[in-house]
Amino acid sequence: MSSIAIRRVQPADRALISAILEEAFDGPDEAKLVAQLSGNGDIVLELVAEFDGALAGHILFSRLRVENGTSFDAVALAPLSVASAHQGKGIGSALIKAAHEQLALMGETLSVVLGDPGYYGRFGYTHARASGFTSQYQGAYLQALAFGDAPLSGTLVYSRAFEGL
Repeated sequence: MSSIAIRRVQPADRALISAILEEAFDGPDEAKLVAQLSGNGDIVLELVAEFDGALAGHILFSRLRVENGTSFDAVALAPLSVASAHQGKGIGSALIKAAHEQLALMGETLSVVLGDPGYYGRFGYTHARASGFTSQYQGAYLQALAFGDAPLSGTLVYSRAFEGL
């Protein structure tokens, strides 16, 4: 029986993560984003999934601020990737669920994602929860999930690394 193991990223994983990202996103942009987020110290949580002992997926949450008269810390989910040979095996779902558990234990209360509502909605993300935020990404694909008390409105301020996308 095949198994999925979720763990924190280790330095030796970097080359494989870049390869998975470049394949999943048809180019180097997301791999560059991950490198910039890491270099800027903006990573809050980064996990990988191993499928039968091989690196098969990756998820990253970076620091996001909500400005609404005060500054509130939140996280942005980006990117999430699964190697094409391992898609459809529940790896992305396992990464998201494990990450949400860890984020809640870390005291994070709000996560924002820009992605397919049909996919991320399965994990509790909704556009309704994100609709009060001002963002360059505002629209149907901007979704949020609260793990606790978090603002309903304000301006989303992403890491500078996102400016390159």
